Amino acid sequence: MAAAMVFLSAPGGANAAAAAPDTPGGDQEQTDYYFGGIITFEDEPVPDVVVAIEGNGFEAETVTNAEGRWRLYVPEKETYTLTVDESSLPEGVIVEGSSASQEVEFALTNTKIVNLFLGEGVRETASQFDRVVALVINGLNFGLLLALASIGVSLIFGTTGLTNFAHAEMVTFGAIVALVFGTFLTWPMWIVIPLVVVAGAAFGWALDAGLWRPLRRRGLGLVQLMIVSIGLSLALRYTFQFFIGGGSYQLPGAGASKIRIIGPVSLSIIDMVSMGISVIVIIAVAFWLLRTRVGKATRAISDNPSLAAASGIDVDGVIRIVWMMSAALAALAGILWAYFRPGVRWDMGVQILLLIFAAVTLGGLGTAFGALVGSLIVGLLVEISTLWLPPDLKYVGALAVLILVLLVRPQGILGRKERVG
Repeated sequence: MAAAMVFLSAPGGANAAAAAPDTPGGDQEQTDYYFGGIITFEDEPVPDVVVAIEGNGFEAETVTNAEGRWRLYVPEKETYTLTVDESSLPEGVIVEGSSASQEVEFALTNTKIVNLFLGEGVRETASQFDRVVALVINGLNFGLLLALASIGVSLIFGTTGLTNFAHAEMVTFGAIVALVFGTFLTWPMWIVIPLVVVAGAAFGWALDAGLWRPLRRRGLGLVQLMIVSIGLSLALRYTFQFFIGGGSYQLPGAGASKIRIIGPVSLSIIDMVSMGISVIVIIAVAFWLLRTRVGKATRAISDNPSLAAASGIDVDGVIRIVWMMSAALAALAGILWAYFRPGVRWDMGVQILLLIFAAVTLGGLGTAFGALVGSLIVGLLVEISTLWLPPDLKYVGALAVLILVLLVRPQGILGRKERVG
């Protein structure tokens, strides 16, 4: 057994390296911060070992050079997960203990030394079945949180016809409120989550009362309203950046270790709570749509706004409630996305906006249940596609399936064909 001394410094940015650079870190964009080190086995340098860093929405990897040296630049001084790809080690050599993948953080200086111990042993590799099961669980988790945001987009489109590009900022808004109360003010999350939902509903009410209802009353067309939503999205996004800056922040409990549940299934407490909250909220929304008067009125407006108004339904009042519910769901999705990602950033919502639209379109425009089905499909495809595609291309598979489905069924999975004439 021999020690691999790993010398670590603080955050900066990097891209994955295909081969070892002559100078450690020479394959990356250099910043003020970096992780670096030397990996040796039995006092000999170990070249071509893949070392990766991940955290705060950032991923990078590099390869040790002929002297066993490596360096990874990262964007900021935060906590990251450092991983040594054991499959790139010499045959019969492993990283002892659990240090093959570990959290690394910084003290007062920008440099930290971490000892990795290499020894002889047999690597335990997950079977293909285990990998598929793990990816399916991750896909369901992602699909459920995506559904929370997608259902809101679908409800707004169904009742107003508006494609709301500012929905991404509703997602970010929820995460930022959770950041302020949960991280900065250290309130317990069981208080913060309901508070975020209420704050999201109030945000939706303010947007409709102050902007969307006056514009509807002035008779603006859907294209004009969509352009307004794009402008609102940009305005809100850079307002968020002004207040919280361009860095990433963590919510309490982010990065919790996973617990083996059964067989190959391993979940963290955060994952289980996230999936549980998503399922409960989605069931509650379904009950609201199917069993309550306002929910039935919402479906009536989606089917035929003019007939609904002629029937005595307060269309503006129902639309106001839909905006509040949509924003509340998006705010809740923002918390879950911050844990899944993990990290809170000023532009985090826009990173999944395309997937939200893809889920809504795939399921069928204007139908909340279609948004749920589309979200689950997109979530599963995004995760499972990493079996064949590089992680950077995992969103391509979901969008390719969207195109194929629309070629066969243009109205989406649960959408209805528009009558012509």
